[in-house]
Amino acid sequence: MAILQTQRLSLREMGPDDADFILEQLTDPSFLANIGDRGVRDHDSARAYIDRWRANYARDGYGLWLVELRETGEVIGMAGIVRRDTLPSPDIGYALLPRHWSKGYAVEACAAVRDHAMQALGLPELLAIVSPGNAASVRVLERIGLRYRSHVRVGDDDLQLFALTI
Repeated sequence: MAILQTQRLSLREMGPDDADFILEQLTDPSFLANIGDRGVRDHDSARAYIDRWRANYARDGYGLWLVELRETGEVIGMAGIVRRDTLPSPDIGYALLPRHWSKGYAVEACAAVRDHAMQALGLPELLAIVSPGNAASVRVLERIGLRYRSHVRVGDDDLQLFALTI
């Protein structure tokens, strides 16, 4: 069942049958370079990753959702809202498989997530973190209204922090 829909996309919760996609997404070299290693190496660890997000859905009412093409049902990535202990407010996160880049899907999905966060969930602030040098992600965040705030350290990573406050 869709949590959000746009003209071309549908965002839904991850489920046990999504392990193949999660394994593909989280082991893709671009994911590892821009987001990091989440320890997913096989179907068991992919299912464990899905279980963690399903717990977030139950606890927070949000999390990372899978992004599907409405026309075909193909899963092309993920987008959603992440609560991190290291940040003062929830942040927007997304990742698409490289074969779906440069088609406007990231902006479309992230705009829907932004609207849901601010309107349906009533979050007063939405953050985003980006690896320095990831100009494509910066453009996506700026197109949906987030602005650079500062550099932050999250774990071992120095990242750029973007924010949108109402």
